[in-house]
Amino acid sequence: MEWTEFVFGQYSEYSRIQIILEVIAIVMSVISVLYSLRNSVLVFPFGIASTLLFIYLLYQWNLLGDMVINGYYFIMSVYGWYYWLQNGKYDKETPITTTYKKEWWIAAAIALVTGIAIFILYKATGRLENWVSYIDMLTTGIFFAGMWLMARRKLEHWLVLMVGNIISVPLYFYKINEMYNAFSLTALLYIFLSIIAYEGYRRWKKYLNNQNLTV
Repeated sequence: MEWTEFVFGQYSEYSRIQIILEVIAIVMSVISVLYSLRNSVLVFPFGIASTLLFIYLLYQWNLLGDMVINGYYFIMSVYGWYYWLQNGKYDKETPITTTYKKEWWIAAAIALVTGIAIFILYKATGRLENWVSYIDMLTTGIFFAGMWLMARRKLEHWLVLMVGNIISVPLYFYKINEMYNAFSLTALLYIFLSIIAYEGYRRWKKYLNNQNLTV
């Protein structure tokens, strides 16, 4: 069928180990998101495993921007794991909270600085080509801000990541089939993440309400 060729055609050029590693990375990512839905700190070890695999795969295909994103995810996952457990005190986890005005400003600054940094990276590597490059800068900034909010255990991180995921679905399919040899299964993962982000926000809001009732 034509749609299967559109989505999976480039896999004929991949090695078996690359396909296996991508599948493992996606499974780890899905498990990580499911633990995040449950408000469990286990979101981080599975997320770390996933990002390390993606960093390796993206390096193989010279997708520097996406590799930078996953490198940042790795750093934020290590930080978030530490922060959620309140500096290593396993008997008392950091509670879910809403994002304060100051934290929104910090998140906006992270997004802006990230966008500028990706612009410089594109210029330095000669990869600044068309509108896709600028959308890439936007989504990278959104994801960086969202991951920082997640590491801080903020309810609204789900909404920020949902915006980035929704934008990334058509963008990633375009990059796969028009610009790069990339990973179709990873593009499908963004569809899943777009749907799950809403459920994550709904569940975390319930957790937050329950926290407030027990205080």
